[in-house]
Amino acid sequence: MQRHTILAINPGSTSTKIAVYTNETIEFEQVIRHSVEDLKPFSTIYDQYDYRLHLVEKALVDHSIDVKTLSAIVGRGGPLKPLASGTYAVNNLMIEDLKTKVQTEHASNLGGILAKGIADQVNIPAFIADPVSVDELQPLARISGLPEIPRRSLFHALNLKAVAHRVAKSLHKDYEALTLILVHLGGGISVGVQQNGKMIDVTNPNDLGPFSPERAGAVPSYGLIELCFSGKYTLDEIKKKLIGNAGLIAHLGTSDGREVESRIANGDAKAALIYEAMAYQVAKEIGAMATVVKGDLDGIVLTGGLAYSEILVNMISDRIKFIGNIIVHPGEDELQALIESALRVLRGEEQAKVYE
Repeated sequence: MQRHTILAINPGSTSTKIAVYTNETIEFEQVIRHSVEDLKPFSTIYDQYDYRLHLVEKALVDHSIDVKTLSAIVGRGGPLKPLASGTYAVNNLMIEDLKTKVQTEHASNLGGILAKGIADQVNIPAFIADPVSVDELQPLARISGLPEIPRRSLFHALNLKAVAHRVAKSLHKDYEALTLILVHLGGGISVGVQQNGKMIDVTNPNDLGPFSPERAGAVPSYGLIELCFSGKYTLDEIKKKLIGNAGLIAHLGTSDGREVESRIANGDAKAALIYEAMAYQVAKEIGAMATVVKGDLDGIVLTGGLAYSEILVNMISDRIKFIGNIIVHPGEDELQALIESALRVLRGEEQAKVYE
């Protein structure tokens, strides 16, 4: 088997996670932390480029990794224009869109830019894979009750697509031949149905679906309208109330599932009710997604950090086991997912796509 050594870069708001793999074997992984003081001099995410680039290059030197030995570099994809899933070669148009925040400003916008910056030094490919703006919705799924507000596709694409590939291998089936309901259980919860390799319907966890540890999901619209016009909140405060200060954290003061389960074990009836309500809403959304493909499924996949919770998985599974086979793939290893996407291209299993 040909040897491919790949660097993966995942920039977050307070850290830059990096890893180097040779094929499927990890060489090293590191979380480079950034304090508030470290980032204070930078007015935009893109202004942090040189600062983060220096730290990534230093980490490579510290771990005795010569950039000249790398086969490719893959970065976390930022919120770009709506696009099909897959692995994309980083090009100048993508760099420009990431710089100008075509959808929104997010630390992951630096993923592709950093990958390209290092890759160009040694003339190797730079990629991103499955950013949150992957959009493969079928036309029916886009329509809402208000023509001026269509449903949008924003979801945990990197993890869900990577897990779908792993499930296909474990079942010895063609990835594009599988029909799966895929559920990311994390700070936000995405529920989607994938058919013929495309996520034909999915809940944007910022807008719809179940509430989660940090997000409100779908809420009663009249109540939300009254809250918005109550005069108590600014626009930014309402957004933060829905995304970041909602769900478990709003009801229980914590977004940590382990803490909630500890409270339940100690007899906290409110914690038990809210936790089951979250599981109930996840199960309802899975049931709704099953109707999209008329119940013709190869499986229901539960993944993300909360999929480690036996309690939560059991509460969800108890309500959906009649729908189909339940497959649990706990965790969200974004660096590994990035590496796997680059490997598929380097091995010729799929073609790198062009961002247009």
